Amino acid sequence: MTETTATTDELMEATYAALCKHGYASLRMRDIAAESSKSKATLHYHYESKQNLLYALLDYLTDSFAERVETLEGETPAERILALVDIYLEPAADDSLPEFRTALLEIKAQGPYDDRFRAELAEFDRMLRGRIRSLIEDGQDEGVFRPDVDPDETAEFIVTALNGAQTRHVAVDHPLERTRRALETYVRRELLAADADETEERFE
Repeated sequence: MTETTATTDELMEATYAALCKHGYASLRMRDIAAESSKSKATLHYHYESKQNLLYALLDYLTDSFAERVETLEGETPAERILALVDIYLEPAADDSLPEFRTALLEIKAQGPYDDRFRAELAEFDRMLRGRIRSLIEDGQDEGVFRPDVDPDETAEFIVTALNGAQTRHVAVDHPLERTRRALETYVRRELLAADADETEERFE
């Protein structure tokens, strides 16, 4: 790992930690500096403002999530789609995760007013839709999914369901597990081919 990469990783981790503690609106550069070994002056050397750090964080998180969903567990495309759902809706084992989801919702709310935020969020959306679409196409090629399923429309639906689940969870504490179960039912009833050989444990 180069010094530049190590510095970037540290600053992204510090930004994540500070964002969880203070939220989007109250976050300051000094809060981020307090979470790292770097000074506030060093932060400004690498990133001119809090906004630039948050833009970089969104890009960093997109790349990290993309790496995770490229190596999903599961023997079939159906199992890998559900593994992706599990990652996206993973329970809050990390104490900071609920706060981060709240802060991320605040950032998403800036999309209509901030072109850079909108571009970063759109890139994540394209990545997620593309990965799900490719899994559906893989499933059709392997005979796991029905051939009449539209990969683009289905990917759009699943992404919308995942984003809606995150918003409902933050806004009204709607359980993420309910959405996970609903999507598992959707995969079983709407996507699987009639003769698909799936494990009973995963789809019962």
